[in-house]
Amino acid sequence: MTDGTLENLDRLLQSGGVRLGPIQRDRLGWLVGQYGAPTLDGFSEGRRNGVIILKEPLSGAAAELLYRSLTPGCAVVIPRSENPGFDFLKSKLTEFGTVGPCGADGPHEMWWGGIGWSKFLTSANASPVRPRIVSCHRRGGDATAAFALRHSLERFDLTCHIEPIDTQLGDRILCFEKAEFMMRMWNKYREPLLFVEAGAVLREAPLLPSFLGCDVALHKWNRWEMSARTLYLGRTEAAEMLLRAWQQLAASYPAIWEGYLLDQAWSLTSSQLPLDTVWLPRSYHSLKGDLGAMRATILHDQQTTTLELGPDPGFAGIARTARRAGRTGPRDAFIVMTSKAETSNGIAVILRDVSASDAGAVAATVEAVTGAYAADCGGYGRLELSLCAWQDDVGAAREAAALARYRILEIAPGQRIANDFFAAHAADQAVMTARHLFP
Repeated sequence: MTDGTLENLDRLLQSGGVRLGPIQRDRLGWLVGQYGAPTLDGFSEGRRNGVIILKEPLSGAAAELLYRSLTPGCAVVIPRSENPGFDFLKSKLTEFGTVGPCGADGPHEMWWGGIGWSKFLTSANASPVRPRIVSCHRRGGDATAAFALRHSLERFDLTCHIEPIDTQLGDRILCFEKAEFMMRMWNKYREPLLFVEAGAVLREAPLLPSFLGCDVALHKWNRWEMSARTLYLGRTEAAEMLLRAWQQLAASYPAIWEGYLLDQAWSLTSSQLPLDTVWLPRSYHSLKGDLGAMRATILHDQQTTTLELGPDPGFAGIARTARRAGRTGPRDAFIVMTSKAETSNGIAVILRDVSASDAGAVAATVEAVTGAYAADCGGYGRLELSLCAWQDDVGAAREAAALARYRILEIAPGQRIANDFFAAHAADQAVMTARHLFP
């Protein structure tokens, strides 16, 4: 992109009141370089390329019209995609990726998608960055699967590291064992890593994640369930933070399925920094029997299914809706901020009635809350902001905050948030505590 193009993009964002953090801005700029000139909340039947930036959710009819007007030469960017009002449009499009919130500078999730992966899959072959393929299998087990993976790599001239590891169980590798292996690979090598489950074979060179230049790339089975069978980690601080979070969760909860722990590591990391995530297409996670298996990039040695990969239907009920829209849910903090206050106390702010409120009011309230915390934390060492569409969501968010022993504040979209919002509530709490101790 030229300096003039960047300046035009910045002017467009400023005119629309769109606030992006540096990482989000870089991703949007990259998309403009790939697709062409951006427009704000506008689309036309004759548009063949470019980036469409949507600030406000569309009605069902308008979303359908937009979808029908798009071509593979168009990308859609939603800079306030944490709002459930955008979920219907997202369900119509191919989801490419998300970039997490960036503190007070860019306190929104940014979603990007389009019509199919053809444009990127064609361009990815020219990627100069090539990942190292890593995989592990049980020591003492049948090494045939690992041999098949290694053999499939030979014609693509890709470096690899495939090794047997010690396992606690004789029939499978547990999540913490896989995460520890990945941590060793991260420390051993300097290039991006692409973990591929032993038993899979490569049909094409898997260069899409490195071409897109993301922090992490993975596939969501049935559009919501994160799978650790194919996992890309770029050489970034954000990728390392996600890997360490996954490793720590796996060590703490060894009996929980690896995909659920990866989901929670993603949610935790994405809420704390602008994690640039790519949601890989099915061709990077094909199973035997898939209709598109012949066109697969990575074909896993598992029979296809329409069921969930993980064993817990309860987790599916909690996470499915939000993950299908590429966002955190009410039980997860949407954004986490920390201060320099030398205290361990935290405060949870619950923004209710999000689905029933104007999207602009929701966005403005998010910006006001994060801005107030950045200006004066009120002595709170940690802020967790949750967005709740319905009253049931509020209850779940309250339970999570209570478990963490945080002070809980519930607010509504459009509510006035002054710069001393947190300081005032801290003072009120101090007065109430004093009255309780000294009646």
